[in-house]
Amino acid sequence: MTGKLKTGEFERIARFFAPLSKPVSGAFSLSDDTAVLDLTVGHQLVAASDTLVEGVHFFGDDPARDIALKLLAVNLSDFAAMGAHPKTYLLNIALPDSIDDTWLEAFSAGLAQGQEQYRVTLVGGDSVSTPGPLTLSLTLLGEIGKGRELRRNGAGEGDLIYVSGTIGDAALGLKLRQGELEGLVDEDRDYLLERYRRPTPRLALGQDLTGLARAAIDISDGLVADLMHMCRQSGLAAELAAPAVPLSFAGRAALDRDPALIEAVLTGGDDYELLFAVPEDRADEISALASKLDFALTRIGHFRAGEGVRIIDAMGDEIEFSSPGYRHF
Repeated sequence: MTGKLKTGEFERIARFFAPLSKPVSGAFSLSDDTAVLDLTVGHQLVAASDTLVEGVHFFGDDPARDIALKLLAVNLSDFAAMGAHPKTYLLNIALPDSIDDTWLEAFSAGLAQGQEQYRVTLVGGDSVSTPGPLTLSLTLLGEIGKGRELRRNGAGEGDLIYVSGTIGDAALGLKLRQGELEGLVDEDRDYLLERYRRPTPRLALGQDLTGLARAAIDISDGLVADLMHMCRQSGLAAELAAPAVPLSFAGRAALDRDPALIEAVLTGGDDYELLFAVPEDRADEISALASKLDFALTRIGHFRAGEGVRIIDAMGDEIEFSSPGYRHF
């Protein structure tokens, strides 16, 4: 990010962002301060919002396209955890002097790529200048059939705990980005960095879990921390089998070199995979769903009476970590 913006606010909107709003007539090509949107009969409005700050959630020299895709993905992941269908979004950006038109062009191209991939459309927002770091805030809007939403508070005693995909890749990718992880081959390094920079929201999975899972959450603060959130909301305890947690080939390679990285894997966050609770008598349906979606859905534990999360190693001993996951404040 070098140089300064050559475009003023309205020219900036017209050049970089108005084209992203064209699929929705009620966005009025961002010419008004509001948008007028329709809801499907029998559905309810769903809204989610996240903010990313330079130096906290991304590095200042990360590619602008990657930052845009991550901004979309973290919001879409919240929708995935509820089983909702995203439709449109609002974008607020606070731009420091280091941002120039070239950066904005790449950023808007990333948004366009995400819009096409996830079928969402920009309908409004705001842009301001700031003496502080680059700050990006996105509010996602969509819908879900009335009474169909997945919540964090629905897990039952004896329910099985599942996760999608692989866990810990983003935390290891962050360590690579910070220069703290050495000795991996280029292929593994590239994979972990990609997983950190460009998370994949599990929208199709979340939508298929409605009516099947009893509770769900996306893994943003860390597997253990987010499982704790679900436990608290559901009034239950959980047992988590650390050896059952699925790892990618790159993640396994990192742990083979340094087994102590298991703490980062289980508490590091930013995976944006789904963690969900399923009654034991419906486990076969999860296996069928994994085959349908063609990615792993792995059982890693179960809920029981009590409170808190107990992590068990391969020998049956309890593991304790210094912190369960990311803390916002």
